[in-house]
Amino acid sequence: MELASYLAGERWSDHPACTHPLLAALARLVNDNTSDESRAKLVRLVPSIIGLASDDLRVDAQIALRCATTALPVAAAERQLALAVSVLAAEEMLARLDGAPSGRLSERSRRALEEVPHAADQARRFSRAARITEKGFRRYAAPNAVQLAVVGIVQACIPDPDALLRELLEETINECSALIRGDQPAETPVTITTPIHA
Repeated sequence: MELASYLAGERWSDHPACTHPLLAALARLVNDNTSDESRAKLVRLVPSIIGLASDDLRVDAQIALRCATTALPVAAAERQLALAVSVLAAEEMLARLDGAPSGRLSERSRRALEEVPHAADQARRFSRAARITEKGFRRYAAPNAVQLAVVGIVQACIPDPDALLRELLEETINECSALIRGDQPAETPVTITTPIHA
């Protein structure tokens, strides 16, 4: 992020104005939790995050959703409930922002939740009783989802957590670019017949 600030002509900072704050937070977390050998592979991503700034809450929700759905299937059991709640909260926020019915799930979210049915059931029960505000989602829920996801991947029993972290960052950058610049279409959520609160 400091390199991004320099390339963007800003003062030297790991919180540059040229990048969405939550995307910058994800980049810092991935960088800080990646081995030295793998960290060098992240440098090529720096130019792609410059100019990805937006006040649209959909960007926060998509970042949180990408992080939670990536980590949920591989995270240890004690992190799955919080990640499943993060998935449902991000989907609910996106539905609200789009004026869509509550209970809409993207295919990616549906698949991730199916991988952890017990945590998904608990998350649905929890979500029925909770209603998050847009301000609360931006300040707390979305950043927590990002942090939980990175820690969940780092501590997961998988062969190469560095590769999954790098893939997560790349996919998140691509989705942000689609939302902010219109570079490519983001995944279109699908409406399911069974509500997520069932």
